[in-house]
Amino acid sequence: MTDKKIIFSGIQPSGSLTLGNYIGALKNWVSLQEQYESYYCIVDMHAITVDKEPKDLRKNTLEVLANYIASGLDPEKNTLFIQSHVPAHAELSWVLNCYTYFGELSRMTQFKDKSQKNSSNINAGLFDYPVLMAADILLYQTDLVPVGEDQRQHLELSRDIAQRFNNRYSPTFKVPEPYISKVGAKIMSLQDPESKMSKSDDNENGYILLNDSPDKIMRKFKRAVTDSVGEINYTDNQLGIKNLITIYSKLTEESVDEILEKYSGKGYADLKEDTAEVVIEKLRPIREESERLVKDKTYLEKVYKDGAEKAQYSAMKTLRKVHKKIGFIPK
Repeated sequence: MTDKKIIFSGIQPSGSLTLGNYIGALKNWVSLQEQYESYYCIVDMHAITVDKEPKDLRKNTLEVLANYIASGLDPEKNTLFIQSHVPAHAELSWVLNCYTYFGELSRMTQFKDKSQKNSSNINAGLFDYPVLMAADILLYQTDLVPVGEDQRQHLELSRDIAQRFNNRYSPTFKVPEPYISKVGAKIMSLQDPESKMSKSDDNENGYILLNDSPDKIMRKFKRAVTDSVGEINYTDNQLGIKNLITIYSKLTEESVDEILEKYSGKGYADLKEDTAEVVIEKLRPIREESERLVKDKTYLEKVYKDGAEKAQYSAMKTLRKVHKKIGFIPK
């Protein structure tokens, strides 16, 4: 038994992870691994709500696991697993569907956004995946969920479902709280600094992948959209520059004021190149270790099998309790 609080989170294997994933999530997760009992999964079941090439999904899933480990997540200190390897996620999701209202799901802003982007494939999974996300979280009696603004609405739904079930039957689920990171940050697109950096961006110059080469990283930063003000300031009137400073600050741990002082009187090109150099040096060991791990299929298989076994053991304790309360006969 542990008295550590439980954290759960996951990332979709919809492509290589980005610098935004690293700064906004992975870097933060690594800093939490001594303090919390952590479950971090690769949410492959969520990924298929939009069309995926099977071979790409398999490749990306292993690559994301390699990125987790290469970024510093120790498989001995964290439970790292693949979502579809723990059947309890799908089983609890069906039960929770029956305690979730159609109106709640129809109000989810991400469904509206993704429906516009995938108008030829507006499937039930796309509509319903916040319930699967609730199952992901509630299965592990999660105390804290690291979330960005784009997922806050889904966490609120998870809390509502948990409270509704608890009120109907008796306390069954912990009601999870959001974990607001002190060190994470939302990293914006290099081409559209009003939008979050995303690997689904149509313009590949908008995002930095963890496995991008140094030359590619430098080229993308040199093409980063800035403005015509001509001064380096940290303000919402200069979102492109603000984003570059945020990246620089989060990777070097220098304060924004220190960076502004350093670049006083300098041009945008200096900040772009120097930020690129900071990113290149920070991502180099992660890229090299990820490349090594991806070739070591035996090791990755051991990690995800051990992780799934541990996750399934924990998840089944919750699922058995749920089944008993709703009246299912035990197996």
